[in-house]
Amino acid sequence: MLKKSVARGRQKPRIALYSHDTCGLGHVRRNLLIAGALSTFGADILMISGAAHARAFAVPPGVDLLTLPALLKEGRGRYSPRQFSFGIDDLIAMRSQTIQAMLEAFRPDVFVVDNVPRGAMGELEGVLGHLRRRTTARCVLGLRDVLDEPETVAREWARAANFEAIRACYDAVWIYGDPSVYDTATAYGFPADVQAKVIYTGYLDQRQRWSDEPATPVDCPEGPFAMCVVGGGQDGIHLARQFALATLPAGVEGLIVTGPFMRKRDQAALQRIRHPRMHLRHFLTEPTIFYQKADHVVSMGGYNTVSELLSFGKRPLIVPRIHPRREQYIRARRLEALGLVDVLHPDEASSATLSAWLRREPLPPTEVRACIDLNGLSRIVSAVQSLLSPSFDIVRSSLAPRTYAAC
Repeated sequence: MLKKSVARGRQKPRIALYSHDTCGLGHVRRNLLIAGALSTFGADILMISGAAHARAFAVPPGVDLLTLPALLKEGRGRYSPRQFSFGIDDLIAMRSQTIQAMLEAFRPDVFVVDNVPRGAMGELEGVLGHLRRRTTARCVLGLRDVLDEPETVAREWARAANFEAIRACYDAVWIYGDPSVYDTATAYGFPADVQAKVIYTGYLDQRQRWSDEPATPVDCPEGPFAMCVVGGGQDGIHLARQFALATLPAGVEGLIVTGPFMRKRDQAALQRIRHPRMHLRHFLTEPTIFYQKADHVVSMGGYNTVSELLSFGKRPLIVPRIHPRREQYIRARRLEALGLVDVLHPDEASSATLSAWLRREPLPPTEVRACIDLNGLSRIVSAVQSLLSPSFDIVRSSLAPRTYAAC
């Protein structure tokens, strides 16, 4: 049993998950899904999130949330406080001190960091150093399948000394993807010693959010409907507007989910487009129920949304973001080549092209699980069990020396 392998002899292991959450809701949704899977073997789980909407989602049993003061992503690598008037340095110091104080009290056995090896603007440097020097906690970096163009990632990771951080501070790197779709470690030139820490988990099967079939929400259309989702909504107004102006097939309702971060003036502009069969929703606490029931889905190409759609066997039309990162475009094209999604370049997204796609005779469904690995959650549980095993200390003792200054 796991309780025998936890370092301090606890009855339950303790796992902490961190996501900086500066833009959109994908990071916190992914961590909630992972937390739900890990809670199945009785772990106590602490989620540390920068998303103000984190508590709006269903939180699995055994999981609690610490919500940090929010960051606003203004551009590539530039942040500011989302709500406070003081400077970004003060906010990062506040977040960092809060994270460290909570982890010192929680004393995790495993700490999983989402996407950013040193945290937003380096806010985890002191935290990682404390965990490595003074505790037996295992540290894991979790990465989505695609980060950006390889040249961009190479430049940014070199500037942030990310490989040095992984060598010194992390026991494992989980890549939430399938190398047959995108070989992340090879594409981004991971050095051999970093590649040795990599586990490709496979994509995360979003059907496992539910222990039982949930009731259909009262605001879900009863008949056939087409759905447009634009992630958090910060940059989704063009796609949402073109969908609102599109011609729906006869007898089909339309549903646009604007996302909680779409500007109020953009939401108001959508409201002014009067279409008798088009409906707007600001935010859905469980969008996967709608994805499962929708007849057509038009979506931007964020990792989490695409994973959710694939999990339910949908063949969506992906209109990916291409600025400031090309992550969504790369992923969409790889999945298109496998026959799992349709892709429309955002410059070609118009009411006419969307109308044409909605009218098209649906292609036969592709058996997603025959094409890509969706067993990520079960592999994550197995990976945590290995990290908690006493035998892992033998492996850990052979890790590279901790030369990174922060650790």
